[in-house]
Amino acid sequence: MSTLRALAKAQAVAAGVAQPVATVRHLHLSDRPLVLVPLAMAGEANAPLAALVGTAPDEARLLIVPQPRNRDHRFAFAAELAAIVLPYLDSFRQVSEAVPVDRGRDVRYRYADAPQLLVPNPAGMTFLRLLGRSTRFRRPDGDHPVHPSVPLLGRWLTFFAERAEHPGSAALVALAEALTLHWATGQSAVEDLHLPALLGWIDPPPGLTGAEAAARAEDPRLCPPAGPATDPDFDNQRLAPAMAAYADADADADPAARAGAYAELERLLRDQLAPTWELMWRGLGLLRGLPPGARVAGRWDGDKDAFTGYAEYVDDGGGPQPRRDGAVAAAVRLHRLERALASYAVQRAYDDPLVMAEHRLTGEAFVGDVTLADPKRVDDTGKRPVLRPRIQVVTTEPVTVPVGATLYSPARPSQKAKVVFLTPGADGKTEVVLELSGGMGRGLTAPPGTVPEVGERLCFTTLADAFLPAGNFPTAEETPWTHGGPPAAPVLDGSAPVSAPAESDDGDPVEEWS
Repeated sequence: MSTLRALAKAQAVAAGVAQPVATVRHLHLSDRPLVLVPLAMAGEANAPLAALVGTAPDEARLLIVPQPRNRDHRFAFAAELAAIVLPYLDSFRQVSEAVPVDRGRDVRYRYADAPQLLVPNPAGMTFLRLLGRSTRFRRPDGDHPVHPSVPLLGRWLTFFAERAEHPGSAALVALAEALTLHWATGQSAVEDLHLPALLGWIDPPPGLTGAEAAARAEDPRLCPPAGPATDPDFDNQRLAPAMAAYADADADADPAARAGAYAELERLLRDQLAPTWELMWRGLGLLRGLPPGARVAGRWDGDKDAFTGYAEYVDDGGGPQPRRDGAVAAAVRLHRLERALASYAVQRAYDDPLVMAEHRLTGEAFVGDVTLADPKRVDDTGKRPVLRPRIQVVTTEPVTVPVGATLYSPARPSQKAKVVFLTPGADGKTEVVLELSGGMGRGLTAPPGTVPEVGERLCFTTLADAFLPAGNFPTAEETPWTHGGPPAAPVLDGSAPVSAPAESDDGDPVEEWS
């Protein structure tokens, strides 16, 4: 926990209401998100019990599994869910947009928008990931056939679950995480995962403090759990008898009794899900009240690219995602996520002064006033003269960067500022002389506005919002067979040839390693 977040939590306790830790919204919110509130059966490994799904507050559709241990009921639920999710995804494939590439010399096409799935908490993400894993390898023929839409649903759910691991992605969002990214409450991080308590701190009812509203939200009779877990008292006292009544009616083959028991199950499960459904849209309204950060749209473009690429992959007959990545694929994925995480952290700081303040506390940034500027300075010590303006910035904050360090300003992210001199003053101020390069064209005269003017207040930081090149990884042919590459060539000295094993340790074929 950062120092500023700890301070904000203390202030939340003192004020009785959550404190903002962001001035802008750091994620994209779709105009038509698909909200999904799932419930799973207690004691069973991700056995779906019910879900409330829809794209508007008054368009909720309830899906239930009357007997979660029954395989046919579970996959009937998956087919019903696919009948909602897949048309929603297809609705974003009607309009494409041209994107310039190769410095404007060519264009590529992607969908103009992308779908967005919203769940209450990270456990909801895990539910979708496991549901995708259990359905994407199913077949519509052979033993235990399923509806043709079920494996396609599993592949798309896996896509969204993998995309959720990408820092800055908004394709699959846990609302509790999105809210805690922008507000700090007076409770622990674990308690923040409980959506009713979290919203009690952020937007308490009139006459109640955040702590009182959160305590009230802990009563499952007033605020049922936001899923996928259910309340044990509800399971034992209400759900179990209703499921037993349905099982008895189903065994007796009594259509009227079965319909009545099914309706009772629907009523019970809707009562459990409806409060969370209302909280989801209430939380979305709070987030929409924040202006989006300047770089949010660029990250959403990445989600549109990913959606377009996977949709084309599916259209071309591509297979389901493997159960596990091979060694090289795992390394490539980890490297990609690390690059995205570094870029996301910098972009959030550039967009939001409150986030940048955390870096100012650690010495990675400082804010000061421009007191001197020489916008016409030219460095002619090299083979040809180049424009190298200098400015002097005076700051009252500690400057921990050394002479020669390269700094960047969120106001002019394409410009570099090299520290030339550092002069501490007796009054606690520090004079920093910076030499500027980049972002001023190729001539010897800087265009207006590209060089900071005297009196301008700027932030300089070591964080660079620059392109991070991808790493170099071996091709499949260059990868050792021990890491998923081709079998090794036979040894010609009379000993037995070296080859890859036919199966992995857990019995999965070699093809699934890659």
